[in-house]
Amino acid sequence: MNDASGVAPAGRYADSYLTVRDGLRLHYRDYPGAADKPPLLCLPGLTRNARDFADLAERYSPRFRVIALDFRGRAASDYDPVPARYNPMTYAGDVIELLDKLGISEAIFVGTSLGGLVTMVIAATASQRIAAAIINDVGPDVDPGGISRILTYVGKDVRFKSTQSSSASRLAICRLIAEAATLSWDEAADTISANNGGNFERFSHADWVAMAKRNCREEDGEIRFDYDMAIAEPFRTSGPAPKVDLWPLFGVPTACPATASRRSSPLPPASVRCGPPR
Repeated sequence: MNDASGVAPAGRYADSYLTVRDGLRLHYRDYPGAADKPPLLCLPGLTRNARDFADLAERYSPRFRVIALDFRGRAASDYDPVPARYNPMTYAGDVIELLDKLGISEAIFVGTSLGGLVTMVIAATASQRIAAAIINDVGPDVDPGGISRILTYVGKDVRFKSTQSSSASRLAICRLIAEAATLSWDEAADTISANNGGNFERFSHADWVAMAKRNCREEDGEIRFDYDMAIAEPFRTSGPAPKVDLWPLFGVPTACPATASRRSSPLPPASVRCGPPR
C-alpha cells in the first residue's frame, strides 16, 4: 500500500514520459494491469497531479492498468513557456497524444475537476477514445463564485520554510530542523484547507497534511506548491468571473456510460447524452 501522501512502494509503478507536439515533456505514472480491458486513465484537478490517484491505482491495479497524468505545468511535467496554452483544449490534445503513444484505442476516464472538463472536451472531439467516464467534482453547471474563490489562491507562489538555522549544538539544530519541517507542513495543510473553503468536513488535520504532501514539493529549504504559477494566467479577466455553460459538452451524444459525482453526494450513473434541466 502507498501512504496517504501518494507515495507508492518502489517498483509499484513506472515513472514514464511523453514528448508532445510542442516539445514539452510530460510525466505520467503507469501502474501495471490487464491488457484485455481498457485501462483507467486518471486526469487531475487544476493545481493537482498524478499523486492524487495513488490510492485508487493501488486498489485497481493489477486488475486494471492505471495511468495517471501530470498535466503540463504540474509536478514532474515541463512548464509551458506560453501560458495561453494552459487550457482544456491543449490538455485534451496531450491526452490523445498519450493514448496514441501507448497504443490505447480507448480508456476509462477518471477526471477530477479540470480532469473532468478535459474528459468532456474529449467526449465532444474524440468520443471513440472513451470507453466509460467517471467525472468527479465538476459538471456542466460551473458556479462563478467557485471560479472566483479559485482565483483567490491559484497562481499565488506561497512558500513555507522547511528548515531554519541556529547556533546551538548539532543535536539542537537537528531538533529545530525537524520541528520547523513539521510546522511548515502544518502551515501548508492549513493553507490548503482554507483554499478549499470549508469543504471536506470529515478531513482531519492529518488528512490535510497528506494532501499538502501530494500538492507541494520541497525545494531549496522551502515547501511550495508543485505547479507553474502561470497556469492562472488564462483565468485573469478585467471583470467578474464569467458564467460558463458546459451543457453543450456534457450533452454530446455518445454510447459510453458515465458517472458524475460532487463533493457532497454522488450523482446517479448517467449517460453523457443527458441534457440541461428543463
